[in-house]
Amino acid sequence: MTTPSSTASAPAPVPAKSDAAARPDFDDNRTTSARARVQQLLHANPTLGPLAVLVLAVIAFTVSNPRFFSAPNLSLVLAQVTVIAVLALGQTLIILTAGIDLSVGAIAVFSSILMASLAVKAGLPGPAALVAGLVLGTAMGALNGFLVTRIKLPPFIVTLGTLTIFFSLNSVVSNSETIRGADMPGLLTWTGTAIPIGGFRLTYGSIIMLLLFALVLFALRNTAWGRHVYATGDDGEAARLAGIRTSRVLLSVYTVAGALYAVGAWILIGRLASASPNVGTDYNLDSITAVVLGGASLFGGRGGVLGTLIGALIVGVFRNGLQLAGVEVVWQGFAIGLLVLVAVSLDQWIRKVKA
Repeated sequence: MTTPSSTASAPAPVPAKSDAAARPDFDDNRTTSARARVQQLLHANPTLGPLAVLVLAVIAFTVSNPRFFSAPNLSLVLAQVTVIAVLALGQTLIILTAGIDLSVGAIAVFSSILMASLAVKAGLPGPAALVAGLVLGTAMGALNGFLVTRIKLPPFIVTLGTLTIFFSLNSVVSNSETIRGADMPGLLTWTGTAIPIGGFRLTYGSIIMLLLFALVLFALRNTAWGRHVYATGDDGEAARLAGIRTSRVLLSVYTVAGALYAVGAWILIGRLASASPNVGTDYNLDSITAVVLGGASLFGGRGGVLGTLIGALIVGVFRNGLQLAGVEVVWQGFAIGLLVLVAVSLDQWIRKVKA
């Protein structure tokens, strides 16, 4: 009689898993690694993100309305962006030092009113009126810097106060009256004159703007002053311990910014063919928007003027493109505000990059 075998048959062999399948977190690690690479890339190249947004916006608006990419419309966009870009250039220097300037519009408008008033009401020659306006803007910027560095007041509080003071003085000097460009010397409105290049029209104001950006770019990248600006914004205490006179750097930054605002005032006169005390209320937020969209950090130490120029162009492109699409003004503001929130959130994410 046969008995069943006392040994059980061996189980079928199980196929060996690959290393990737054996580790359940493999895909997560790969995703995290890709995210970290993007984070590192944007941290090392702050203008890359804004440039991509600008290119995509131009393509989208051109597809939706071919008239957007026409030479006359692009000329209009550049002319509209010029004043904001120059004001944002000064704002960039201040934000790089972890500050902020809310008096941008007030300084620009007050400088433009002084130029026009001295030329039209006081009878000063155009060059003298222009120099007086440039000196006034520089002095107002220096006052902001003095209050920040010597009195040790926060930049937000200082410029909020001078914003109100400068706008009040502006109303007193102008008597709340608009001065027409036709009554001014040609030098004050010269920045609005355009040079035809094919179908494109380039204003002298835009040329001045590009030259200013090139000058500040060179200063930030190739001078000790530029390196000190970044160091002061990145870590003011460490910069001071390293021997950098941070107070002097801050004072110079606010002074240079004031001078840039005054140049923006000159360009503003040419753009509007007038000097009005009632403009400029949006310039504060517009200048900050351009800087933030350009990839600069509100915490200081990161950003650059090329990004600011791109940010200003993004604002101009979006407003013009949405207007051509028939979008109401209120929704244009909504779109720009949404872009700012996204840009600030992206900055917070980029700041978490590990060295």
